Amino acid sequence: MRFRMKEFASDGILAGSQPGKRAFAALVGMTEVPNKPEVCFLDFDGVSVVTTSFMRDSVIAYRNHSRSAWPRLYPVAANLASAVREEFEIWLAETNDIFVICNLDEAEGPSNVTMLGQIDGKQLVALRGVIDLGETDVSGLAAHVGEDVAPTAWNNRIGSLLAKGLVIEVSNTGRNKRYRPILEGISYGA
Repeated sequence: MRFRMKEFASDGILAGSQPGKRAFAALVGMTEVPNKPEVCFLDFDGVSVVTTSFMRDSVIAYRNHSRSAWPRLYPVAANLASAVREEFEIWLAETNDIFVICNLDEAEGPSNVTMLGQIDGKQLVALRGVIDLGETDVSGLAAHVGEDVAPTAWNNRIGSLLAKGLVIEVSNTGRNKRYRPILEGISYGA
């Protein structure tokens, strides 16, 4: 699934809270709710400027809504111009949030997959473990990381990563849930 954000822009500019709320409503209305895990690309190609109020009331609101209402949908921001990326990165840092971004070609092939923003230290340990393993369950993750904490703590960390759209739940066979990074080749920091 791919939504072209320039459709909401005026001369390549996405600005203001009210236009952001209108874009959010439009995105929700255009979304086809998947019945299996699916990435939804919010493509910023052709957008040169975005204000934080627009980003907050459209992109972040859409991600938060998707993760709570449609647990199989995972929004990712794509093709961010440098000024758009900078504005997004500043807002994410100020709000202690994180978002997956990438470059995207016309065939929806992602590259340069990374995360902007910040993540809690324990969640980062869990995320890096999932990235290292490619796909895992909680017990495999705990064994890989080698941190002796209660299973509930690992489940909470994975739950936070799911809520932020950083990992995908790929299977649920009874109590054995498995997780993988949202996109292959994802990176975060050093």
